[in-house]
Amino acid sequence: MTFVSYRCSLVGVRWEGQEITEEDAAALPGLGRMAGLLRTVRTPDFAGIVFHEVAARSVLNRVPPASRMPFRWTVNPFRGCSHACVYCYARATHRYLDLDSGRDFDSQIIVKVNAPDVLRRELARPSWGRELVALGTNTDPYQRAEGRYRLMPGIIAALADSGTPLSVLTKGTLLRRDLPLLQDAAAHVPVSLGVSLAVLDEGLQQLVEPGTPTPRARLDLVRAIREAGLDCHVMVAPVLPWLTDSREHLDALLGEVARAGATSATVFAAHLRPGVREWYLQWLAEHRPELVAQYRRLYGRGSYAPTAYRTWLAERVGPLLRAHGLDRPSSLRTVEAAPAAGVLPPAQPALF
Repeated sequence: MTFVSYRCSLVGVRWEGQEITEEDAAALPGLGRMAGLLRTVRTPDFAGIVFHEVAARSVLNRVPPASRMPFRWTVNPFRGCSHACVYCYARATHRYLDLDSGRDFDSQIIVKVNAPDVLRRELARPSWGRELVALGTNTDPYQRAEGRYRLMPGIIAALADSGTPLSVLTKGTLLRRDLPLLQDAAAHVPVSLGVSLAVLDEGLQQLVEPGTPTPRARLDLVRAIREAGLDCHVMVAPVLPWLTDSREHLDALLGEVARAGATSATVFAAHLRPGVREWYLQWLAEHRPELVAQYRRLYGRGSYAPTAYRTWLAERVGPLLRAHGLDRPSSLRTVEAAPAAGVLPPAQPALF
Protein backbone atom coordinates (compact mmCIF):
# COMPACT_ATOMS: atom_id res chain seq x y z
CA MET A 1 0.00 0.00 0.00
CA THR A 2 1.32 3.44 -0.94
CA PHE A 3 0.35 6.69 0.72
CA VAL A 4 1.09 10.11 -0.73
CA SER A 5 0.55 12.43 2.25
CA TYR A 6 -0.47 16.07 2.10
CA ARG A 7 -0.40 18.87 4.65
CA CYS A 8 -3.48 18.49 6.81
CA SER A 9 -5.97 21.32 6.96
CA LEU A 10 -8.68 20.83 9.56
CA VAL A 11 -10.97 23.27 7.78
CA GLY A 12 -13.86 21.15 6.47
CA VAL A 13 -15.68 20.92 3.17
CA ARG A 14 -19.24 22.12 2.77
CA TRP A 15 -20.10 20.28 -0.44
CA GLU A 16 -23.20 22.35 -1.17
CA GLY A 17 -20.86 25.18 -2.15
CA GLN A 18 -17.99 22.96 -3.29
CA GLU A 19 -15.62 25.17 -1.28
CA ILE A 20 -12.00 25.28 -2.50
CA THR A 21 -9.57 27.44 -0.58
CA GLU A 22 -5.86 27.37 0.30
CA GLU A 23 -3.23 26.44 -2.26
CA ASP A 24 -1.12 23.32 -1.59
CA ALA A 25 1.82 23.10 -3.95
CA ALA A 26 2.32 19.39 -3.22
CA ALA A 27 -1.17 18.37 -4.27
CA LEU A 28 -2.28 16.98 -7.61
CA PRO A 29 -3.45 19.50 -10.23
CA GLY A 30 -6.96 20.68 -9.39
CA LEU A 31 -6.79 19.59 -5.74
CA GLY A 32 -4.20 21.98 -4.38
CA ARG A 33 -6.81 24.44 -3.07
CA MET A 34 -9.22 21.94 -1.52
CA ALA A 35 -10.16 22.75 2.06
CA GLY A 36 -9.84 19.83 4.44
CA LEU A 37 -7.54 17.71 2.26
CA LEU A 38 -5.75 15.24 4.55
CA ARG A 39 -3.94 12.89 2.18
CA THR A 40 -4.15 11.14 -1.15
CA VAL A 41 -4.08 7.34 -1.20
CA ARG A 42 -3.17 4.88 -3.92
CA THR A 43 -3.29 1.14 -3.30
CA PRO A 44 -2.90 -1.94 -5.55
CA ASP A 45 -6.22 -3.22 -4.22
CA PHE A 46 -7.94 -0.41 -6.16
CA ALA A 47 -5.86 -0.20 -9.33
CA GLY A 48 -6.50 2.97 -11.30
CA ILE A 49 -8.41 4.67 -8.47
CA VAL A 50 -7.06 7.49 -6.33
CA PHE A 51 -8.69 8.38 -3.01
CA HIS A 52 -8.48 11.96 -1.73
CA GLU A 53 -9.35 11.90 1.97
CA VAL A 54 -10.87 15.07 3.38
CA ALA A 55 -12.06 16.24 6.79
CA ALA A 56 -15.55 17.63 6.25
CA ARG A 57 -17.01 20.37 8.39
CA SER A 58 -20.56 19.40 7.43
CA VAL A 59 -22.11 16.40 5.66
CA LEU A 60 -25.82 17.05 6.10
CA ASN A 61 -26.83 18.89 2.93
CA ARG A 62 -30.03 20.86 2.45
CA VAL A 63 -31.61 20.41 -0.98
CA PRO A 64 -32.70 23.73 -2.54
CA PRO A 65 -36.51 23.91 -2.87
CA ALA A 66 -36.15 24.92 -6.51
CA SER A 67 -34.69 21.51 -7.31
CA ARG A 68 -38.15 19.90 -6.95
CA MET A 69 -36.58 16.81 -5.40
CA PRO A 70 -38.84 14.64 -3.19
CA PHE A 71 -36.50 15.04 -0.21
CA ARG A 72 -34.97 18.00 1.61
CA TRP A 73 -31.79 16.50 3.06
CA THR A 74 -28.99 14.31 1.72
CA VAL A 75 -25.71 12.82 2.86
CA ASN A 76 -23.04 11.92 0.28
CA PRO A 77 -19.91 10.41 1.86
CA PHE A 78 -18.13 10.32 -1.53
CA ARG A 79 -17.66 12.63 -4.48
CA GLY A 80 -16.96 10.82 -7.75
CA CYS A 81 -17.87 7.19 -8.36
CA SER A 82 -15.92 4.16 -9.51
CA HIS A 83 -19.09 2.64 -10.97
CA ALA A 84 -18.15 4.70 -14.05
CA CYS A 85 -21.68 4.81 -15.50
CA VAL A 86 -21.35 6.73 -18.75
CA TYR A 87 -24.76 8.39 -18.27
CA CYS A 88 -24.34 9.44 -14.61
CA TYR A 89 -26.04 12.79 -13.98
CA ALA A 90 -23.60 13.62 -11.15
CA ARG A 91 -20.54 13.81 -13.41
CA ALA A 92 -20.65 17.58 -13.76
CA THR A 93 -20.12 18.05 -10.01
CA HIS A 94 -16.45 17.09 -10.41
CA ARG A 95 -15.92 20.29 -12.37
CA TYR A 96 -16.33 22.23 -9.12
CA LEU A 97 -13.09 20.58 -8.02
CA ASP A 98 -11.24 21.49 -11.23
CA LEU A 99 -11.45 17.83 -12.24
CA ASP A 100 -13.04 16.59 -15.43
CA SER A 101 -16.43 14.91 -15.62
CA GLY A 102 -15.05 11.90 -17.51
CA ARG A 103 -12.10 9.81 -16.33
CA ASP A 104 -11.51 11.94 -13.24
CA PHE A 105 -15.07 11.37 -12.05
CA ASP A 106 -14.54 7.61 -12.36
CA SER A 107 -11.11 7.46 -10.75
CA GLN A 108 -10.50 10.50 -8.49
CA ILE A 109 -12.73 9.75 -5.50
CA ILE A 110 -13.18 12.29 -2.71
CA VAL A 111 -13.79 10.56 0.64
CA LYS A 112 -15.23 12.38 3.65
CA VAL A 113 -13.45 10.18 6.16
CA ASN A 114 -15.06 11.83 9.20
CA ALA A 115 -18.62 11.71 7.80
CA PRO A 116 -20.20 9.52 10.55
CA ASP A 117 -18.85 11.64 13.41
CA VAL A 118 -19.76 14.94 11.75
CA LEU A 119 -23.25 13.67 10.93
CA ARG A 120 -23.86 12.51 14.50
CA ARG A 121 -22.89 15.97 15.75
CA GLU A 122 -25.19 17.68 13.25
CA LEU A 123 -28.14 15.44 14.11
CA ALA A 124 -27.72 16.22 17.82
CA ARG A 125 -28.51 19.89 17.29
CA PRO A 126 -31.78 21.01 18.93
CA SER A 127 -32.84 22.55 15.63
CA TRP A 128 -32.72 19.25 13.73
CA GLY A 129 -36.27 18.33 12.71
CA ARG A 130 -35.70 14.61 12.02
CA GLU A 131 -36.76 14.87 8.39
CA LEU A 132 -35.95 12.07 5.99
CA VAL A 133 -32.32 11.94 4.82
CA ALA A 134 -31.64 10.43 1.39
CA LEU A 135 -28.43 8.50 0.66
CA GLY A 136 -27.34 7.69 -2.88
CA THR A 137 -28.76 10.81 -4.50
CA ASN A 138 -25.51 12.05 -6.02
CA THR A 139 -22.89 9.29 -5.99
CA ASP A 140 -23.35 5.73 -4.79
CA PRO A 141 -22.71 5.25 -1.04
CA TYR A 142 -21.94 1.55 -1.68
CA GLN A 143 -19.39 1.98 -4.45
CA ARG A 144 -16.12 0.09 -4.05
CA ALA A 145 -14.60 2.76 -1.80
CA GLU A 146 -17.09 1.86 0.91
CA GLY A 147 -15.43 -1.54 1.24
CA ARG A 148 -12.26 0.24 2.26
CA TYR A 149 -13.61 3.11 4.36
CA ARG A 150 -16.72 1.55 5.99
CA LEU A 151 -18.52 4.88 6.40
CA MET A 152 -22.08 3.64 5.96
CA PRO A 153 -22.42 1.67 9.23
CA GLY A 154 -21.66 4.81 11.23
CA ILE A 155 -23.95 6.91 9.05
CA ILE A 156 -26.86 4.45 9.40
CA ALA A 157 -26.34 4.25 13.16
CA ALA A 158 -26.19 8.03 13.53
CA LEU A 159 -29.46 8.48 11.64
CA ALA A 160 -31.30 5.71 13.48
CA ASP A 161 -30.03 6.75 16.91
CA SER A 162 -31.26 10.30 16.31
CA GLY A 163 -34.72 9.15 15.21
CA THR A 164 -34.16 10.26 11.61
CA PRO A 165 -35.83 8.35 8.73
CA LEU A 166 -33.53 7.36 5.88
CA SER A 167 -33.57 6.08 2.34
CA VAL A 168 -30.77 4.37 0.40
CA LEU A 169 -30.50 3.94 -3.36
CA THR A 170 -27.59 1.91 -4.70
CA LYS A 171 -26.17 -0.28 -7.43
CA GLY A 172 -23.68 -1.70 -4.93
CA THR A 173 -24.13 -5.20 -3.59
CA LEU A 174 -22.01 -4.23 -0.59
CA LEU A 175 -25.29 -3.10 0.98
CA ARG A 176 -25.78 -6.77 1.95
CA ARG A 177 -23.07 -6.31 4.58
CA ASP A 178 -25.21 -3.73 6.36
CA LEU A 179 -28.57 -5.50 6.18
CA PRO A 180 -28.49 -6.37 9.92
CA LEU A 181 -27.88 -2.70 10.71
CA LEU A 182 -30.69 -1.64 8.41
CA GLN A 183 -33.04 -4.20 9.96
CA ASP A 184 -32.26 -2.78 13.39
CA ALA A 185 -32.68 0.78 12.14
CA ALA A 186 -36.07 -0.11 10.62
CA ALA A 187 -37.28 -1.12 14.06
CA HIS A 188 -36.83 2.49 15.19
CA VAL A 189 -37.27 4.73 12.14
CA PRO A 190 -38.73 4.42 8.62
CA VAL A 191 -36.13 2.90 6.27
CA SER A 192 -36.58 2.81 2.48
CA LEU A 193 -34.23 0.77 0.30
CA GLY A 194 -33.85 0.86 -3.45
CA VAL A 195 -31.70 -0.90 -6.01
CA SER A 196 -30.88 0.72 -9.34
CA LEU A 197 -31.00 -1.68 -12.31
CA ALA A 198 -31.51 -0.33 -15.81
CA VAL A 199 -29.83 -2.87 -18.10
CA LEU A 200 -30.51 -6.61 -18.11
CA ASP A 201 -28.14 -7.57 -20.92
CA GLU A 202 -24.76 -8.13 -19.25
CA GLY A 203 -22.76 -7.26 -22.35
CA LEU A 204 -24.38 -3.84 -22.68
CA GLN A 205 -24.29 -3.35 -18.92
CA GLN A 206 -20.52 -3.81 -18.87
CA LEU A 207 -20.18 -1.20 -21.61
CA VAL A 208 -22.33 1.50 -20.01
CA GLU A 209 -21.66 0.68 -16.31
CA PRO A 210 -18.23 -0.97 -16.29
CA GLY A 211 -17.62 -0.60 -12.55
CA THR A 212 -20.97 -1.92 -11.32
CA PRO A 213 -22.05 -5.36 -10.12
CA THR A 214 -23.73 -7.52 -12.75
CA PRO A 215 -27.51 -7.46 -13.20
CA ARG A 216 -27.73 -10.94 -11.62
CA ALA A 217 -25.78 -9.77 -8.59
CA ARG A 218 -28.17 -6.84 -8.14
CA LEU A 219 -31.20 -9.09 -8.51
CA ASP A 220 -29.68 -11.25 -5.78
CA LEU A 221 -29.36 -8.11 -3.66
CA VAL A 222 -33.08 -7.47 -4.12
CA ARG A 223 -33.76 -11.02 -2.90
CA ALA A 224 -31.50 -10.55 0.11
CA ILE A 225 -33.26 -7.32 1.08
CA ARG A 226 -36.65 -8.99 0.86
CA GLU A 227 -35.43 -12.03 2.82
CA ALA A 228 -34.33 -9.60 5.53
CA GLY A 229 -37.95 -8.51 5.80
CA LEU A 230 -37.48 -5.09 4.20
CA ASP A 231 -39.27 -3.62 1.20
CA CYS A 232 -37.17 -3.04 -1.91
CA HIS A 233 -37.95 -0.59 -4.67
CA VAL A 234 -36.16 -0.95 -8.01
CA MET A 235 -35.25 2.05 -10.12
CA VAL A 236 -35.22 0.99 -13.77
CA ALA A 237 -33.33 4.09 -14.71
CA PRO A 238 -32.11 5.60 -16.77
CA VAL A 239 -33.78 4.12 -19.80
CA LEU A 240 -31.47 4.75 -22.77
CA PRO A 241 -33.33 5.56 -25.99
CA TRP A 242 -32.82 2.96 -28.74
CA LEU A 243 -30.67 0.87 -26.41
CA THR A 244 -32.89 -0.23 -23.51
CA ASP A 245 -36.35 1.14 -24.32
CA SER A 246 -37.73 -1.74 -26.37
CA ARG A 247 -40.79 -3.47 -25.02
CA GLU A 248 -38.92 -6.78 -25.05
CA HIS A 249 -36.08 -5.47 -22.89
CA LEU A 250 -38.35 -3.67 -20.43
CA ASP A 251 -40.69 -6.65 -20.12
CA ALA A 252 -37.82 -9.06 -19.50
CA LEU A 253 -36.16 -6.75 -16.98
CA LEU A 254 -39.34 -6.05 -15.03
CA GLY A 255 -40.13 -9.76 -15.05
CA GLU A 256 -36.77 -10.53 -13.42
CA VAL A 257 -37.25 -7.71 -10.94
CA ALA A 258 -40.66 -9.10 -9.96
CA ARG A 259 -39.30 -12.65 -9.61
CA ALA A 260 -36.57 -11.31 -7.32
CA GLY A 261 -39.33 -10.09 -5.00
CA ALA A 262 -39.17 -6.33 -5.49
CA THR A 263 -42.14 -4.54 -3.98
CA SER A 264 -42.33 -1.79 -6.61
CA ALA A 265 -40.45 -0.23 -9.52
CA THR A 266 -40.08 3.09 -11.27
CA VAL A 267 -38.99 3.66 -14.87
CA PHE A 268 -37.78 6.90 -16.41
CA ALA A 269 -35.60 8.12 -19.26
CA ALA A 270 -32.03 9.36 -19.20
CA HIS A 271 -31.32 13.03 -18.77
CA LEU A 272 -28.05 14.34 -20.15
CA ARG A 273 -26.87 17.49 -18.45
CA PRO A 274 -23.86 19.51 -19.63
CA GLY A 275 -20.76 17.63 -18.56
CA VAL A 276 -22.64 14.34 -18.87
CA ARG A 277 -23.91 14.82 -22.42
CA GLU A 278 -20.40 15.20 -23.86
CA TRP A 279 -19.09 12.08 -22.13
CA TYR A 280 -22.12 10.00 -23.11
CA LEU A 281 -22.04 11.16 -26.74
CA GLN A 282 -18.35 10.30 -26.87
CA TRP A 283 -19.21 6.80 -25.66
CA LEU A 284 -21.96 6.55 -28.27
CA ALA A 285 -19.58 7.64 -31.02
CA GLU A 286 -17.28 4.76 -30.07
CA HIS A 287 -19.81 2.00 -29.43
CA ARG A 288 -23.05 3.00 -31.19
CA PRO A 289 -22.10 5.66 -33.77
CA GLU A 290 -25.32 5.18 -35.72
CA LEU A 291 -27.24 6.65 -32.76
CA VAL A 292 -25.30 9.88 -32.28
CA ALA A 293 -27.40 11.98 -34.67
CA GLN A 294 -30.63 10.62 -33.20
CA TYR A 295 -29.55 11.52 -29.67
CA ARG A 296 -28.56 15.00 -30.77
CA ARG A 297 -32.07 15.49 -32.15
CA LEU A 298 -33.84 13.92 -29.18
CA TYR A 299 -31.89 15.96 -26.61
CA GLY A 300 -31.50 19.00 -28.83
CA ARG A 301 -33.64 21.25 -26.62
CA GLY A 302 -32.17 20.53 -23.22
CA SER A 303 -30.99 17.98 -20.70
CA TYR A 304 -34.22 16.00 -20.50
CA ALA A 305 -35.93 13.81 -23.03
CA PRO A 306 -38.82 15.77 -24.57
CA THR A 307 -42.40 15.42 -23.40
CA ALA A 308 -43.38 13.28 -26.38
CA TYR A 309 -40.71 10.67 -25.62
CA ARG A 310 -41.48 10.57 -21.90
CA THR A 311 -45.19 10.18 -22.62
CA TRP A 312 -44.46 7.39 -25.07
CA LEU A 313 -42.24 5.63 -22.53
CA ALA A 314 -44.84 5.95 -19.77
CA GLU A 315 -47.50 4.46 -22.02
CA ARG A 316 -45.21 1.56 -22.85
CA VAL A 317 -44.13 0.93 -19.27
CA GLY A 318 -47.46 1.37 -17.45
CA PRO A 319 -49.04 -1.92 -18.60
CA LEU A 320 -45.78 -3.79 -17.94
CA LEU A 321 -45.55 -2.50 -14.37
CA ARG A 322 -49.15 -3.55 -13.75
CA ALA A 323 -48.66 -6.95 -15.37
CA HIS A 324 -45.67 -7.70 -13.13
CA GLY A 325 -47.29 -6.31 -9.98
CA LEU A 326 -44.71 -3.54 -9.61
CA ASP A 327 -46.99 -0.51 -9.84
CA ARG A 328 -47.48 -0.14 -6.09
CA PRO A 329 -46.51 3.21 -4.52
CA SER A 330 -43.04 3.38 -3.01
CA SER A 331 -41.84 5.39 -0.02
CA LEU A 332 -38.33 5.58 -1.48
CA ARG A 333 -37.18 9.16 -1.98
CA THR A 334 -34.98 9.28 -5.04
CA VAL A 335 -33.66 11.57 -7.72
CA GLU A 336 -35.96 11.24 -10.72
CA ALA A 337 -36.03 12.96 -14.06
CA ALA A 338 -37.85 16.25 -13.77
CA PRO A 339 -40.34 17.35 -16.42
CA ALA A 340 -38.87 19.34 -19.26
CA ALA A 341 -40.58 21.68 -21.63
CA GLY A 342 -40.68 21.00 -25.33
CA VAL A 343 -41.94 18.34 -27.69
CA LEU A 344 -40.44 16.62 -30.67
CA PRO A 345 -40.51 18.75 -33.79
CA PRO A 346 -43.11 17.57 -36.32
CA ALA A 347 -40.38 16.87 -38.85
CA GLN A 348 -39.09 14.03 -36.63
CA PRO A 349 -42.19 11.88 -35.98
CA ALA A 350 -40.28 8.60 -35.83
CA LEU A 351 -37.42 9.48 -33.51
CA PHE A 352 -38.51 6.76 -31.16
